[in-house]
Amino acid sequence: MRAAVLHEIGQDKLEVLDDVEAVGFGPGKVKIRVRATGLCHSDISAMNGVLPQPAPFIPGHEGAGEIVDVGDGVSGMKQGDRVLLCWLPACRICPACKRGQTQLCLAGFMNAGTPNFKRPGGSPSDVFGFAGTGTFTEEVVVDAGCAVPIPDDVPFDIAALIGCGVTTGLGAAINTAEVSTGASVAVIGCGGVGISAIQGARLRGAAQIIAVDPVAARREAALTFGATEAVSPEELADAKQRVTAGEGFDYVFEVVGKSATARTAYETTRRGGTLCIVGAGAMDDFLQLNMFELFFDEKRILPSMYGGGDVLTSYERAIALWRAGRIDLEGLITHRVQLAEINDALAQMRTGEALRTCIEI
Repeated sequence: MRAAVLHEIGQDKLEVLDDVEAVGFGPGKVKIRVRATGLCHSDISAMNGVLPQPAPFIPGHEGAGEIVDVGDGVSGMKQGDRVLLCWLPACRICPACKRGQTQLCLAGFMNAGTPNFKRPGGSPSDVFGFAGTGTFTEEVVVDAGCAVPIPDDVPFDIAALIGCGVTTGLGAAINTAEVSTGASVAVIGCGGVGISAIQGARLRGAAQIIAVDPVAARREAALTFGATEAVSPEELADAKQRVTAGEGFDYVFEVVGKSATARTAYETTRRGGTLCIVGAGAMDDFLQLNMFELFFDEKRILPSMYGGGDVLTSYERAIALWRAGRIDLEGLITHRVQLAEINDALAQMRTGEALRTCIEI
């Protein structure tokens, strides 16, 4: 089958091969025919080594498709069922799950170290799937908990977005930060996840939502999704002065994953306000705060992992909001490509041209 493979960490391009096999099918597993997958910035971060991931690997973790086969012991799913892929499934029995923090369950991460693809003639023959999934391929084998049934009226491309970017952004505003009605909000980084955070802040009733991004097209797009103003990073200080009289925003979302923008976000948050860290950054990129400002400013610093809530509940909520016309998911997909054009999608992501590119498989 066809799959887009990164041979070594640090390479810029993927190679689309036709000799890849999905392996590992058996009890407790399902095989999925991938129909649509989104390109998330985390895929690029794994390719360049910012996020740890063994190679060679197949990127992609934001996908949807149809069940091809069901292993022994799997209930509630059958061949032909439409599903989205959850890259961080909850085991429901670990301490984090029992506390209700299912987004912190480590069961899914255990899958990332086990190859779920193989190239019979390749060297090495084992191929990993990013985050235990790997959706830039025609078929993938995953634990049954990674396959979440979706209603028939939800298109595969919309379901794929809900599998990561939409859930992460909406959840950051709704679950983690719990944006209050009438609040002032700034969102730094307005790709697919940042735009979803903007939509979440709008749903929560924020009065001012300032979108911050260096790419003009993304700033323009943010205004159509609920931002009340869009500025470049160089204009953020002026926006802070105009909108908040210099005090700082009630809520600031950092959706880039870099210490420099996190530091800017901290300085843009008012005393007693909330800084929500959404971007996934590198292990060797350190955010510096001095102990006096940490004490004196009393700013809440809240990391948000996968939207900070139960993912199944978040999926259902996103679908309900989409059906009701309360959030725009179709508009997030600015580009569509075939798997053979995957490197074009990578270029669109790197330049900021795309909010989300849908790879149709």
